[in-house]
Amino acid sequence: MPLTELAWLALAAYAAHILEEFSLDWRNWARAVVGLPVEWSDFYVTNAVVVILGFARAELAPTFVLGPLAYAALMLINATFFHVWPFLRTRGRYSPGLTTAVLFFYPLGVAMFARAHAEGRLTLGTALSAFIAGALLMAFPVLLLKLKSQPYFRQT
Repeated sequence: MPLTELAWLALAAYAAHILEEFSLDWRNWARAVVGLPVEWSDFYVTNAVVVILGFARAELAPTFVLGPLAYAALMLINATFFHVWPFLRTRGRYSPGLTTAVLFFYPLGVAMFARAHAEGRLTLGTALSAFIAGALLMAFPVLLLKLKSQPYFRQT
């Protein structure tokens, strides 16, 4: 399957992931387990941005390999550090999103890198750049959540 089609599947997988997180109360889990001061409005906006990025990266896949690979890296990072690792660290407390992360994010993320390699579009620099971009994309909303509680950033 071409990288472009995998990129579209990744977007569909992310939509299923968002549905699982919402339905199983990711907000309260994130507050209790990860300590994120997150509200549902934060969840909605962040995930809307992730969906928009997914559309853009799928469209750009034929000419801009870094786009879909950064999305794949974001999925792999999300699955590992926000679902599997907390699940293991808490000795089995379910992380909303864990099922879709394991069933969809790992296979699709790996498949996207493998396809880019098979197409001759993957270099070490591209792979590293994708993981750096994915990590920054994952960290940015978390950083904003932490900053908004600081006195300098309060808008009251």
